[in-house]
Amino acid sequence: QVRLVESGGGSVQSGGSLRLSCAASESPYNVEMGWFRQAPGKEREGVVVMDVDGNTRYADSVSGRFTISRDNAKNTLYLQMNSLKPEDTAMYYCAAGARVQLSLHYYHYNYWGQGTQVTVSS
Repeated sequence: QVRLVESGGGSVQSGGSLRLSCAASESPYNVEMGWFRQAPGKEREGVVVMDVDGNTRYADSVSGRFTISRDNAKNTLYLQMNSLKPEDTAMYYCAAGARVQLSLHYYHYNYWGQGTQVTVSS
């Protein structure tokens, strides 16, 4: 069982930045983890994932604007979000335990945090 707790969400204007954190009960170097988001009325979608070797896969919609990173000493995964757009507004979730390497499909992940809300106004 991997426990995940997200933080760092909030409200920003278009073009702004936020950094999300995901505190995990075990090291992000030991388990594949990633960030997903879900807007009202839409399916949960993959934002970016990282495997244990540090390989990453980004959704096209965020590539070049978002950056995933991890801190082994703090058992924490981060998502730096720059140049935010209104369409980035969603609940953001941290996930762990992928059954398919570097998958951006939510149904391939075993463990989830409770989510943190990101709202971007125009």
